[in-house]
Amino acid sequence: MDNPTLLGPWIRRFLLDYLVGERNVARNTQQSYRDMLTLLLPFVATHHHTAVDRLTVEQVSPDGIRLFLQHLETTRHCSIATRNQR
Repeated sequence: MDNPTLLGPWIRRFLLDYLVGERNVARNTQQSYRDMLTLLLPFVATHHHTAVDRLTVEQVSPDGIRLFLQHLETTRHCSIATRNQR
């Protein structure tokens, strides 16, 4: 990794090495994580005014996650159960 703080390589390792290689989770679980990340990453990038591929680990904070979950409820009109799934 050129820059160890960039988020992209860590997500790749999580999705491929950890979920598939170590945990051997079901395909539906893998897709659920993937789908959540396709919603979360653009939200965080917009919030920090940066490109998705330039996000750092520090930019994905607990406060940012809480804002994202609130966004799911208010903007996307997700139920509590759907929001908690994310």
